[in-house]
Amino acid sequence: MLELDGRRALVTGGSRGIGAAIALALAEKGADVAITFDRSADRAAAVVRAIEAMGRRGFALQANSVDPAAIKRSVDEAARLLGGLNILVNNAAIALYDTIAEFKAEDIDALLAVNVRSPILAAQAAIPHLPAGGRIVSIGSAGADRIVGVTGTVYFMTKSALQSFTRGLARELGPRDITVNLVQPGSTDTDMNPANGEFADFQRSLIPLGRYGEPADVAAAVAFLATPAARQITGTILTVDGGAVA
Repeated sequence: MLELDGRRALVTGGSRGIGAAIALALAEKGADVAITFDRSADRAAAVVRAIEAMGRRGFALQANSVDPAAIKRSVDEAARLLGGLNILVNNAAIALYDTIAEFKAEDIDALLAVNVRSPILAAQAAIPHLPAGGRIVSIGSAGADRIVGVTGTVYFMTKSALQSFTRGLARELGPRDITVNLVQPGSTDTDMNPANGEFADFQRSLIPLGRYGEPADVAAAVAFLATPAARQITGTILTVDGGAVA
């Protein structure tokens, strides 16, 4: 079903992995989709071609998620190209790991800039464009609820910040009939955390379902939250992790 026919979406960090899967899932439901990318121009172009192959409009916009001006420019440009904006998916993120004793200040700043400040600024830029029925969905991490290992503390701290951001923004935008939700993936087979990686077997041992998720699993949750069927769901955290934090 084309539940999102006529809707316009922007997915940040949509050139690969979970972001690309989200962009394609929204297009499959009928949305026209713009994505942002930083350096993966070829992969971004491939995502746009796949969107267009579904009969939808697709656009790729270069934007460095550390740069506040670039974030605002990409949101405004997406709304201009699409003829409006109904859906914002805050997916762009980076992952840096180290013990607290060894963490470099510049790496802390980078994590906070991309994983926390960027979603706030993207939402700030999107709010003037979003009509009633609009959607904001951010991508967090199940690690915000269960930290495993000693090197992920700062990364998961940035993802836990999205929980408060989601709840607060849901209250702020509720009177405008705009929903705000957070999807938290668990171990998902991507370039950042491949299912055949060094620590993959350990991660699988923590998952009741015994398997890594696929980007499409996360995308399906995001796509549902973007549909009219989810109109009464806001300020909610949906964890897609095979039961790892159960």
